[in-house]
Amino acid sequence: MGGGLGNHGPKFSSIFFFFKLKKTSTTEPPLNSQNLSVRRHWISWFFSPTMEFFLEEGKQLHDQCSTLVLPALSIGNVGQLAVDLLVSSMRAARIGYLDDPCVLPCIGNNAYEPLPIGELALPLEVYESTPNALTLVQQRSPVIKGKMVDFAKNLADFIATCGKKHVVLLSSLDFGRWQQIDTSSGSQIHYLSSTKDDGTDDYCEQMGWRRLHEYDSEQSRWKYLSTLTEAKTTQEHGPPFDEELEEGDYLPSLPFASLFTFLKAKGVKVTCLLCYCSEGDNIPDAFNLAEATGKLLGLRPGDEGIKWVVPYSWKSVYGPPPDLSIF
Repeated sequence: MGGGLGNHGPKFSSIFFFFKLKKTSTTEPPLNSQNLSVRRHWISWFFSPTMEFFLEEGKQLHDQCSTLVLPALSIGNVGQLAVDLLVSSMRAARIGYLDDPCVLPCIGNNAYEPLPIGELALPLEVYESTPNALTLVQQRSPVIKGKMVDFAKNLADFIATCGKKHVVLLSSLDFGRWQQIDTSSGSQIHYLSSTKDDGTDDYCEQMGWRRLHEYDSEQSRWKYLSTLTEAKTTQEHGPPFDEELEEGDYLPSLPFASLFTFLKAKGVKVTCLLCYCSEGDNIPDAFNLAEATGKLLGLRPGDEGIKWVVPYSWKSVYGPPPDLSIF
């Protein structure tokens, strides 16, 4: 699936099925290899209060893959599309999947193979590229409304437990909310880093990227997110995140902000790579974000490194070409 389902509408390039918690049948289908992973995912989603990791048979986690790349869902599904492009280009192998009660369960076809091989795509898949010492997580379904903070906490706890040293968050921002448009640098990539209190990072500056201008750690909602990382604070003690946004509230209301804040609180280095975009054909934005990720991590597309390989599922992102006979 090319990017999965975001908060602003799906970009379907594979058929995905979403479940609803309603009446269930009293008779169950026979347990076999085709429905085992789906059954385990469904049962775990219904009963487990925290995030779990399921390692696929014959696979293992590699300690040298200490850098993690994952998307934060937003407009245009750009982060998810960029992760799809990275997974496909690096021939990353799926080693397992994550399961969290805050993420809607879904299943779909394999996004990277031209023919079905019996592998189902799930909401939170984990890939590794050992030659690049890189772990990637692909998110294919949205977080349940009102559960983003809980999801960020669960994911941050899991990442810290796994010993990841650097997390790269890929996401997008609404072009209509871009307050200070400046194209003088020629780069459309913005960043936010945990290395300094003001969000700046010397290496990102050398890349010609601009720190997210609207970021203000003293803004009320950013401060509120920080208080939520404390054990004694719950989300009920602050303003609801689904109320009408005021000026300055947009950024901390987005998924990347919660992930950034909770990972930073765990002492994990976090770099957010962001681009402004609008809904539409966001494949060029995905290439832009993937190339920035390659520069940040030293993944050089070309003869000396990876070459961009478009995921097979992208062929049907916008449906088949028009029938020329109608013109």
